[in-house]
Amino acid sequence: MPAPAAVPVELAASVRVTLKKRARGHKSPHRDRQRAVIVLLAARGWPNARIARHLRISEDTVRTWRGRFTERGLPGLTDLPRTGRPRRISELERAEVCALACQLPAEAGAPLARWSCPELAAELTRLGLTGPMSESSVRRILAEHPVKPWRYQSWIFPRDPDFAAKAAVVLDLYQGRYQGQPLGPNDRVLSIDAKPSIQARARCHPSAPPAPGQPMRVEHEYKRMGALALLAGLDVRTGKVCASTPPTTGIAPFMALMDQIMSQEPYRSASRVFVIVDNGSDHRGKAAVKRLRDRHPNCILIHTPVHASWLNQVEIFFSIIQRKVVSPNDFADTQQLADTLLAFIDRYNATATPFKWKYTAADLHRHLARIPTPAPTATARQPLPQAA
Repeated sequence: MPAPAAVPVELAASVRVTLKKRARGHKSPHRDRQRAVIVLLAARGWPNARIARHLRISEDTVRTWRGRFTERGLPGLTDLPRTGRPRRISELERAEVCALACQLPAEAGAPLARWSCPELAAELTRLGLTGPMSESSVRRILAEHPVKPWRYQSWIFPRDPDFAAKAAVVLDLYQGRYQGQPLGPNDRVLSIDAKPSIQARARCHPSAPPAPGQPMRVEHEYKRMGALALLAGLDVRTGKVCASTPPTTGIAPFMALMDQIMSQEPYRSASRVFVIVDNGSDHRGKAAVKRLRDRHPNCILIHTPVHASWLNQVEIFFSIIQRKVVSPNDFADTQQLADTLLAFIDRYNATATPFKWKYTAADLHRHLARIPTPAPTATARQPLPQAA
């Protein structure tokens, strides 16, 4: 009995491009590559027997996918729906898995910091909520939602009762406004903070440079050669940084940095210099405001709220310093560390640009409106009022 004639295949240009991508894609599943090649060879006029020999598969396989593509196009190259084996874990048991995973272990009476899949499987069995269940089954059930109870994030509730008002002043300065009025052309905004206790660690063996297929190698053991602080002032408008490296932080080093900055133009002749700082002991409170204004009358000290150093743009620069200079740490002494830090700042200033700060006071109010007010406790401070 003669074999049935092969179904002719014609390809549009866009379909041919899609099939070629599947056939050549290194990350394409094997079945998708094979089916794409079958259709591409069929479009060239190859008979089924030749395609089967070329791909070392049966003619029935070639005939199946050739026919399905002719009937349905690209969707025909996907597997048909299958009923599969019936689920052995009921919907109620699956709900119990998710419900337990969404509880803190302490609420369930488990002496754990956070859940893992083996611990969840054991706890479900112990409580009699489900039958015997493997950790892989727990993992698949949680992946459907998805729930990952072994992960956690830390956060801090605003503790300053005037958080919104203080933060809005800083954010408005970043937008070029102060007390509802635009800043003048001779006004400057400085973001100042300290990165304390940067250690100079002399590695016990010299670091090895990278090689093909091998990263730079740094000796794990080191000798502590002392520490210093990095005080930096970032000009928000230009992105340039002025810094010093005193042995430690304090009022005297902070004022010395301010003297260094204010002795230069354009700050010396500026109408107003807004100095944004956190609540560190070297520039905290009204005494610091008076001390700076007595020394430099055109300076206005602006404090960020408590626990809001992220509002200080110089922290972004410190993260750059950490990545590009401090890690990995291999310095013979604090002098070499100081020279390297200041040399990097000179290099940074040569191409410095202001940070693209997009977070505004309006964004802050929307954020605060989503934070629920915590329940009062005997030792809790006054909660932050909800933003309007």
